[in-house]
Amino acid sequence: MAVGTDVLPPRYRGATRIAHGGMGEIYRATDDSLGRAVAIKLLAERFAEDVSIRQRFTREALAAARLSGQPNTVTIFDVGEWNGRPFIVMEYLSGGSLDELLSREGAQPPRRALRSLGQAAAALDHAHANGVVHRDVKPGNLLLDREGDVRVADFGIASAAGLDSLTLTGTVLGTAGYISPEQAHGQRATPASDVYSLGVVAFELLTGQRPFERESPTAEAAAHVNEPVPSACERSDRLPCELDAVFEHALAKDPTARYTTCTDLVESLRSAFDEAAGKTQTRAPIPPPLAPPRPSRRSRARWPLLIALLLGAAIAGSIVAFALTSGGRDLKTQADHTTTFLKTVTATSPTPPPPPAAPPPPASGTPTQLVDRATALERQGNYAAALPLAQQALGQLRGSGQLYEAYADYDVGTALAHTGRGGEALAYFAASERIQGHRAEIDADRAFCRSH
Repeated sequence: MAVGTDVLPPRYRGATRIAHGGMGEIYRATDDSLGRAVAIKLLAERFAEDVSIRQRFTREALAAARLSGQPNTVTIFDVGEWNGRPFIVMEYLSGGSLDELLSREGAQPPRRALRSLGQAAAALDHAHANGVVHRDVKPGNLLLDREGDVRVADFGIASAAGLDSLTLTGTVLGTAGYISPEQAHGQRATPASDVYSLGVVAFELLTGQRPFERESPTAEAAAHVNEPVPSACERSDRLPCELDAVFEHALAKDPTARYTTCTDLVESLRSAFDEAAGKTQTRAPIPPPLAPPRPSRRSRARWPLLIALLLGAAIAGSIVAFALTSGGRDLKTQADHTTTFLKTVTATSPTPPPPPAAPPPPASGTPTQLVDRATALERQGNYAAALPLAQQALGQLRGSGQLYEAYADYDVGTALAHTGRGGEALAYFAASERIQGHRAEIDADRAFCRSH
């Protein structure tokens, strides 16, 4: 919706409102002076009427502007007032926000979630080092550029507008899901508060749900204060339970019990996934596989027996024909010779192999459990038993983009390589790397397969 020229300074042409919330409105416009698209945040009139809030808004915006130009932080171009309403001009990002991404897609693949969280953590830690606390970390304030990289927006603005207080009716609706217990109590926000809120964002990115999700914002804020931290792996069977200890730490009610930095939180999440997956972190290059049986030898082994049986049948036929033409003389003697010959041939011919066993029934368990069992069998050297488990898990995980899909691909590839099928294994190693990224171990496995 286009707006009149009295809302913003004349240099910002073609202003169109693209979002609005408790603190104000956001417009997209073209900066005629610089010739580029910008986003402009305008403080709501009800707050602008309060001189103290207006001054706080401008002060906090100027403090946030000090962070401009830092990686993963939205760049602020201008801070000012127009017709009694403070505004902030910042870079326009076309990729939307993590909030919109969650609304469209739900839970994110761990690799993508950890990438986004790592970028947000770097920006938040830099702000903390410069004395700026965000106070309102949530997916809606984690914006995306056209490459999908995260930029943190609205440093300190929630506090400047009074939105960190539960006493303002209707202003906590968007933040209650991510508010720290101390903020819910009305206490001052600290870097530990941002760590807590980023922990909530991490829980939602990985499970698709906020940890204390309730029907009303007041009930949700109260749950942050009173309820125990829920289990992430119970919310999603695709997640390892090693994550639960990380969230217990990140979402501790006591701020002093949380991670010291946001980066520490994200690194602990990475370590939890690595610990659960173990196999791709420290596994040595694949040793030479045992030589598989050659079907061609079995085929050749059947020929002597077949020839012997045909020869015996021919001899027996000759004896019968001879007996008939000779009136039965020496029939018993000839038959004894034939029997002795057949016994000799049969004894020196290989026994035909038994028919192949019926394939085992599908194993029970969740896909992650099947992957873990396949990994354990491979560590014991039982690759033949590991292969069907990994294949069954992969059939259920394929297309999910979860880390366990990468681990299933890796297990299938390893089992194939160890059973003399290295050519087939290469495709599974490539699929694993597409999800979890480049791994030196997979390079070594791939080189082995190609050299054999």
